[in-house]
Amino acid sequence: MTTADSVPTPSETPNDTPLLRLKRVAIDTYRENVAYLHRDCAIYRAEGFQALSKVEIRANGRRILATLNVVDDACIVDRDQLGLSEDAFAQLGVDDGHPTRVSQAEPPSSIPALHRKIAGERLSHDDYHAIVKDIAEHRYSKIELTAFVVATNQGEMDREEIYGLTDAMAAVGRKLDWLAHPVVDKHCVGGIPGNRTSMLVVPIVAAHGMLCPKTSSRAITSPAGTADTMEVLANVEPPFERLSEIVREHRACLAWGGTSDLSPADDVLISVERPLSIDSPGQMVASIISKKVAAGSTHLLLDIPVGATAKVRTIPDAQRLRKLFEFVAKRMGLTIDVVITDGRQPIGNGIGPVLEARDVMWVLQNDHRAPHDLRQKALRLAGRMLEFDPDVRGGDGYAIARDILESGRALAKMKAIIEAQGAKPFNPDAPELAPLSYEVLAKRDGIVTSIDNLQLARIARLAGAPKVQGAGVDMLHKLGDSVRAGEPLYLVYAAYSADLAFAQQASERSSGFILGETVTETRQFVEF
Repeated sequence: MTTADSVPTPSETPNDTPLLRLKRVAIDTYRENVAYLHRDCAIYRAEGFQALSKVEIRANGRRILATLNVVDDACIVDRDQLGLSEDAFAQLGVDDGHPTRVSQAEPPSSIPALHRKIAGERLSHDDYHAIVKDIAEHRYSKIELTAFVVATNQGEMDREEIYGLTDAMAAVGRKLDWLAHPVVDKHCVGGIPGNRTSMLVVPIVAAHGMLCPKTSSRAITSPAGTADTMEVLANVEPPFERLSEIVREHRACLAWGGTSDLSPADDVLISVERPLSIDSPGQMVASIISKKVAAGSTHLLLDIPVGATAKVRTIPDAQRLRKLFEFVAKRMGLTIDVVITDGRQPIGNGIGPVLEARDVMWVLQNDHRAPHDLRQKALRLAGRMLEFDPDVRGGDGYAIARDILESGRALAKMKAIIEAQGAKPFNPDAPELAPLSYEVLAKRDGIVTSIDNLQLARIARLAGAPKVQGAGVDMLHKLGDSVRAGEPLYLVYAAYSADLAFAQQASERSSGFILGETVTETRQFVEF
């Protein structure tokens, strides 16, 4: 199966363009295809290329689109060479030195629709399909992508537009059909450090017999994603065919979603949204629902944590977001159960891949050191998910989930999934933490009245997480705990002295903890 941005060369494509030798340029351009031509290249002068323009590259019966960079250094590319960034080189799929042709790319046909959205107009279903197709084929420049993201954020899309965007994103790329019902999945909108409930929910529901092919993202701005944490325990990038075998044999997987080519336009848009810190409700809904539909899910449990430093700040915001998810999911034929949860503090104790993997395994092993909040939230979510099974009566899911966990069946299922994906050595009792560490101490006696999710996530990232698996923050206290002056609030682990210094400076400016005389914040309304 071919992907949307790497397709057979049309027969009408001209083949009289002079050939250049392909060169792999070892630069990671993060989901953007980039080509490199020397300024004195004869083709560059003759074709009238401009830097940052889109070009079409053809070789061995395939083509890709890329953004052109012009260089003056022959060490990068010589006059008879065409360089490609890592992603672009992998997509073209030929060897170094292979003869290639390059020409100017046709402008995206959906640009007029983009201009109308920039002007604040409402777009049709067909408009969104045209735009998303061009985005998935890498026809948009970073500037045009940014314009689309900002336009759909500023001029808030109505419900029909969000449905149109979602449907378009799900239609591009691979669509899976597991030939089973129900196919269940679980997703959290994010913003809560340490919230690794998926790694507990998946083995519980799979042990019950439900099909749960869980593909997850890597961290972009957080200290760890589910894929980063699972990667401590097992390979998360098996070939797609092997992944399918694992799901059919073990009823589940825990893998990185990038290997499956699901909703590829979403991955391109995320590369623009994250640096801009844009995550509007419409874009969030389209991103999540399109991925789940493309993955073949029939039922989705969605977790919306609410808290002052969570992604969703208030209960009214969460309720509006719930209604939007329910509307789009229904239009897409997806059964959804949206749960509003407590997001006032991190879940579990560890923040960072190794620390979070330790917490997960302790819960699965029913170890007395397992974080109670992580265990309880995972059981509640797994219980709701088990109630997608028509043979499970409403309200009985939690007890079934608890029995599966306490009996060891969830641990056995997790071990089977880990072995099938390719196990890595890991001991939760002696995890390989980064070698450098320091304690963040309480400056006064008091009760923990507030914990800043964003600040703790920032400190963990400055310490090196998730790139350094053993880096991060290990929390020693939670909301409502009494602490003494000089007592450690949490430990910070880092592999490099510079990372440790950055994290220490951030924690000195703000520890992320507020201590008071009494607990002043009342518990907000949540599902559980």
